[in-house]
Amino acid sequence: MRIILAPMEGLVDAPIRETLTQVGGIDRCVTEFIRVTHGMLPPRIFLKYAPELPNQCRTRSGVPVAVQLLGSDPHQMALHGARAAELGAPQVDINFGCPAKTVNKHKGGAVLLKEPDLLYRITAAVRAAVPDHIPVTAKMRLGYDDRSMGVACGQALEAAGAAEIVIHARSKVDGYRPPAYWEEVGRVREAVQTHVIANGEIWTVEDYWRCREVSGCDDIMIGRGLISRPDLAAQIKASQRGATLPAMTWAEAVELVRGYGQALQGHLEDKYVAGRIKQWLNYLRRGFAEAEAVWPQARKIRELDALYATLAGAAAKRQAA
Repeated sequence: MRIILAPMEGLVDAPIRETLTQVGGIDRCVTEFIRVTHGMLPPRIFLKYAPELPNQCRTRSGVPVAVQLLGSDPHQMALHGARAAELGAPQVDINFGCPAKTVNKHKGGAVLLKEPDLLYRITAAVRAAVPDHIPVTAKMRLGYDDRSMGVACGQALEAAGAAEIVIHARSKVDGYRPPAYWEEVGRVREAVQTHVIANGEIWTVEDYWRCREVSGCDDIMIGRGLISRPDLAAQIKASQRGATLPAMTWAEAVELVRGYGQALQGHLEDKYVAGRIKQWLNYLRRGFAEAEAVWPQARKIRELDALYATLAGAAAKRQAA
């Protein structure tokens, strides 16, 4: 089975991908979406979202990275799919799942699930433009207003030549509210021959096994669960072997956060690096009691060194205890 790190716009950037893939258990990553509108984007935009491209589009740990596109014009999407392949993308993914209002307002992401025919035309155009040996895949939700369009959309993507379909187990209107409707993912999986990958509400090893049982999908995509618990993929892989790994400690998590911050410092001012670290720390609150305990203090800190010191102090207290 494979575990894929989900593309989370504004969060899962290249430094996060580097950080999480070094922990282990992740088989593939996907970039944040590249917004395709009317003009041809220059290579520097692709490199901004996928700086791994010059390295065979792999993280330093060797994990391949798919390049994701978002747009509604089949011709422009085809041109950009071909450009991504020319630049070295090992896989071109199409975003039909983003629920953001701004994106949907401009006819991108989940709003396209209202029009299976347009899903077909976009995917078929990209598939025709990209060399045969490079898979074209898609990520979707179960629908927009409700979950009734899942099968129709999945069948449209299959007919267009999608090699794989990742399905977030909610509609756009469902947002990210529990539960995840894994049984509806299973309905789509049974209706298509294309390989289906389940996504949504996998926070623990036990969640993985329940998702697998209900959806019938061996492969999964995880977003918030891996941000909250960086060793989750490794833990799931160990459970597949009938083993149990020691849980990541808070001190180990702090080292990951520090490494992430150091990677960002080459590109951002320290105050922005501190902001990104706090964004991640907010997710870590779900996976680590220490993150929850230190959050009221850390969230007010703007200086990077002070933030590192606060996190390190929390780790030292934990070890002493």
